[in-house]
Amino acid sequence: MNNAPLRRRGLMLSPQGLVQAKEPGEWQQAMRAASPVHFDEARGCWDVFLYEDVLTVLSDYKRFSSARNLQGQQETLINMDPPKHMRYRTLVSQAFTLKAVQNLAPRIEELARELIDEVLDQGEIDLVERISFPLPVIVIAELLGVPKADIDKFKHWSDLMVQGVDLSAGEDYQTLMRAKQQAMGELHQYFGAIIQERRIRREQDMISALLDAKVDDQHLELPELLSFCFLLLVAGNETTTNLITNSIYTFLEDRTRYEQLLNDRSLLTGAIEEVLRFRSPVQSMSRIAAADLELGGRQIKQCDELIAWIGSANLDERKFPDADSFRIDRTPNQHLAFGHGVHFCLGAPLARLEAQIALNAILTKLPNLRRVDGQEPQKIASPIVYGFKNLQVQF
Repeated sequence: MNNAPLRRRGLMLSPQGLVQAKEPGEWQQAMRAASPVHFDEARGCWDVFLYEDVLTVLSDYKRFSSARNLQGQQETLINMDPPKHMRYRTLVSQAFTLKAVQNLAPRIEELARELIDEVLDQGEIDLVERISFPLPVIVIAELLGVPKADIDKFKHWSDLMVQGVDLSAGEDYQTLMRAKQQAMGELHQYFGAIIQERRIRREQDMISALLDAKVDDQHLELPELLSFCFLLLVAGNETTTNLITNSIYTFLEDRTRYEQLLNDRSLLTGAIEEVLRFRSPVQSMSRIAAADLELGGRQIKQCDELIAWIGSANLDERKFPDADSFRIDRTPNQHLAFGHGVHFCLGAPLARLEAQIALNAILTKLPNLRRVDGQEPQKIASPIVYGFKNLQVQF
């Protein structure tokens, strides 16, 4: 296959192309057309771009495994297969029920109001710094029973866990890996101390609930407790921050969208789902081929790694009419932003709830919200997540 046209456009066949492109969809669209199941020799893995193929990789855990040799990395729900995954998920679900999430709504509403009220007299803010980031991280901190004073630590750890290497900024892969290992050690030490405190005295928080959860008289062991704290910190914080920011960016990109939502708040739920499709906060997930298999006409060997590009699947023209356009009332909208199958995101209800409450509060309190002219937000340099480091808005 001739890949020269892609190279001429500056979209090399690797995730760095995703970072370099103005929008992830530009690189992904080129790959869907040129090589929808593509082996990247430099990275030694397969990239999967079409909706149906990504759906297969995410759903068929018997052929596409989440388990792998972690080489010192933290084992979490994300990198387990059934039956271990189902036991662990069943235990965690006892503390993370839909009712428990819904009970958080009043507190999330209170936090959203407080964060916005704090900036009402300023006229201009960085939305990420003042609203999109602090809201979910405070919710997660309170869920886990950690003090609000440690929010900056949470931000540092969370950012490191999803950070990619920005080659254009002279960053080094090994340096980043060392920083991630250090952050992991700090996380273990931090949450280990809280878990030890809760073993002695329970509180009204999720760590206490996790300590009490059991299946067949079995409780979660310390490594399992630590892995869930890690997963909740990273997935529950970063994803929701980016969902809120991506939503406002998209609504203000064509301000008639913001006006529509101001005039008809019933459109907000569908608009959030369309943001999840159009600018998916999670762009990719990794799997390992459990045996020799075929996908998209390509022969894949046992133990080969595959990257399922969720962001590309959600922009696949074969699945979504007018896929590269944002439709505020798109229906149906069977996006894969939260994954699919046994690994469907456990925190999806919380992410949706936080986004719904935060965006509704912004619409209510900041009806004149606009982007600041000439201040383009800086994209997060990561092939895993899609979002912005900042977003200057005025009101």
